[in-house]
Parts: sequence; C-alpha cells; structure tokens
Amino acid sequence: MHKRLCYGEDTVRSVGFVGLGTMGGRIARRLLSVGHEVYGFNRTPEKARPLVGEGLRLCGTPRAVAERSEVVFSMVTGDEALRSVGEGPDGILAGLRPGQVWVDMTTAGPEVSRELARRASERGGCLLDAPVSGSVTTLEQGQLSIMVGGDRAAFERVEPLLRQIGRRVTHVGGNGDALLLKIAINLSLPVQMLAFSEGVLLAERSGIRREVAVRAMLDSVIASPMLGYRGPFVLELPEEAWFDVSMMQKDVLLALETGRKLDVPMPATALANEMLTATRGMGFGRRDFAAIFHALAAMAGERRPEPDDGRAVVEPEARARGQGDP
Repeated sequence: MHKRLCYGEDTVRSVGFVGLGTMGGRIARRLLSVGHEVYGFNRTPEKARPLVGEGLRLCGTPRAVAERSEVVFSMVTGDEALRSVGEGPDGILAGLRPGQVWVDMTTAGPEVSRELARRASERGGCLLDAPVSGSVTTLEQGQLSIMVGGDRAAFERVEPLLRQIGRRVTHVGGNGDALLLKIAINLSLPVQMLAFSEGVLLAERSGIRREVAVRAMLDSVIASPMLGYRGPFVLELPEEAWFDVSMMQKDVLLALETGRKLDVPMPATALANEMLTATRGMGFGRRDFAAIFHALAAMAGERRPEPDDGRAVVEPEARARGQGDP
C-alpha cells in the first residue's frame, strides 16, 4: 500500500531523486521505506544498485526521472553538477511539467539556484532550494533540518513529503535564501572541528590518552550536536566519508565569497579554509573532514593514517565558482 500525501488537490505517489550519493541515496531509501514509488538517477549507476534491490526504479537520465515522477528531488555536489543534471536535453528542466515541483537539496551557489528557478518557472514548474542540515546519523533517525527557499504555495504542497525526510522543516524566504542560510550554518563546522582538534591534540601531547580527552570534551560545555557525532572520528575515520574534505571546502569557499560580496569579515572561516587546504594537500580530500585532526597532528610531528588513493584538488577556476570534487 503506497502512502499518499496531499499535493494540492491530488496526492503524491511517485517521487524522483537525482543524485544517489551518501546523503541522497539514504533519503531515497527513506522515501521508499514509507511506501513511495521512487525513480532515480545517478551518474555512476553501479552505486545505485543496492537501492534498485530495495525497489528504486533506475532511469537513464535526469529528464526521465522528472517525466516519471510527481515531485522530483536532486542532491548533487555543487554548481557544476547541478547544472549538469538540470540543463540540456536530458536534464530535469527538459522533463519538468507545468505545475510540477522540483526540490533541490544541493548546497549550491544561490545565484545558480535562482537562475534555474527562473527557468523552471518559464516551463510552468517551480524549483525550491531545500538544503539540509545534519549528518548520516540524523538522517537515519529522521532528525534532519530542512530549510526551504522559494514559492510559499509550492512549499506548502510538498511540506508533508519533506517531513517524511526530516522533522524540522522551515520556509525561510525566496529562492536562494535557504542556501544562504545553509552556507552561514556550514561555515561553523570546520571552525568547530579545528578548535576541537587543537584541544584533543594539546591534551594528548600533555599525556592524557586521546580517547579519554575525546570523551571528557564531548561531555563538556563545548559539545555541539556536530561534535557529538563527528568528534569520535579523531579516534578512527569512517571508511565512508559522511562529508568529505573537498565538499566541506566547497561550502567554505561559498561562504567566503558571500562574505566578500557583503563586506562581512570572516577571519575564523578563512583560517579553517587554510586548514582544509592543508588537509587536502596531505591526501585526505575524499576522507571525512574530521581528517583535519590528522593533518594537524601531522604538523605536530605525529604519524598520520593512510590518506585516500587520489588527491581531490579544487582547481583555482573551480574555487571561483564554488565547486569542488564529486
């Protein structure tokens, strides 16, 4: 039995999802678990095979996903990837129907999102930017926070669907506003992680065991939700990055560029960006950004764990666009 939701005067049964990575794949799984037909696309189809085994219907193009679904979601790595799945003859826009809502959960540049929203409107559809705040753990617990920018009426149509993904759903304003808020939130993540890493390393160097220092710090007043689930990664990095260094730096670069445009000084964010560059330079680009600790420890003369096989480099021209590696 498919769970139906109010969608104007109709109900939502079929949902599309473009981008089935670490977070996108788990959101698609969550939608499957509550009874929706889910059509999906991933540029690396092999990574979506486990979801196919759970009922996902894999399509050959983003356009095909949009054509087969009532509401289409996307969650990709950044501006370039969003344009790739959204534009062109095989893109989401080409398959968007009048009245259809496209919910983009990518942390992209606000101007790129606004441009795509204008193009969706020209086709009679509506794009909402809906970035999420949380981790793999909070997603699996149904505790993601979702910020939404765009047409209020379109938001109200898909709000029940969004609440099946995360309990905290907030409409914050027009197109691009949710992305600006997400960028403002995310700049704190590497800043917190860097300060936490400095504290753990200082305690360890003074003779306190690392695991003891981590536990004591996470039981103290400095423990934020992010540090609560990522702090233990300084003991052992996860095999699969929850949010890798290059993706984290992509968001930080978006924040720094926004700060430059708005004349907001961001010294702590700038320092965190330099530390992320150093972490990538040591080969940790595709590891979780908690690898900041291991880069800092290496600077202090300690042996570091094996980095990833390839170095994920953000090229200068890509930095200007706020793009990182996939």
